[in-house]
Amino acid sequence: MTKLFATLMFLTFISCPQAFAQDWAKEKLEKSQRHLEWVEVKKDDRIIKCFVAYPESKKKSNVVLVIHEIFGLSDWVREICDELAEEGFIAIAPDLLSGKSGDETSKYGSVDEIRKAVSSLPREQISKDLLAVADYASKIDSSNGKVSTAGFCWGGTQVWLAITTNKDLKTGFVFYGTPNDSLNNFDKINCPVYGFYGEKDNRVTSTVDDTISKMKAAGKSFESKIYSDAGHGFMRSGEAPEATAPDKKARKEAWAKMTKTLKELNQ
Repeated sequence: MTKLFATLMFLTFISCPQAFAQDWAKEKLEKSQRHLEWVEVKKDDRIIKCFVAYPESKKKSNVVLVIHEIFGLSDWVREICDELAEEGFIAIAPDLLSGKSGDETSKYGSVDEIRKAVSSLPREQISKDLLAVADYASKIDSSNGKVSTAGFCWGGTQVWLAITTNKDLKTGFVFYGTPNDSLNNFDKINCPVYGFYGEKDNRVTSTVDDTISKMKAAGKSFESKIYSDAGHGFMRSGEAPEATAPDKKARKEAWAKMTKTLKELNQ
């Protein structure tokens, strides 16, 4: 009976979001000395729950709109916001599964349920939510009004959506995300775009040449980098305790490139 109970508890654990909770990321968050908070961004009949991290700064700061992976607003995404704040930026990450009363990432019972829910989000709704959050972020008292966006995996794809529908964004950072339906709207992009990809992620990297070609044809700025032997999701896996050497290296270099670019916005 004891063995059966233990087995059932184990199966319950691996089927719920805690199995993807990234305890190491949560531990980093709990040690942060920066101001972290939840806010609600209201737009029409929707209330979008957002996590915000603030830097220790004497002056107003650039803002980064962080778009989560297909796994929803995870501990790791919140930890990325705190890391950006450590670099001197305000970071805001909307839970794109929120919007209606009772809806948010934490309500789902398994990672697969989260994946299915995120995958089914309507493109038009995502666009409106991102526009609303970007507008809110630009008006934060300690914001200097300059908002860029960075997204990972599914969120990388949504960066393409954001920069083709919001001419006020200053920079787009696409981490292993494909343009998909935004591919034919590159003429609407009003900011430089940076793409970061893993060599072992052919599903995504096989689309990069076409993206380069179409961005060039549209007369837009696009700088891409494919990191040797890195896999999909290297920004997350590259800081995990079991990270491979290529993922660690890719993460370190990509992070340095993004933060350097963001700091140059003030020069």
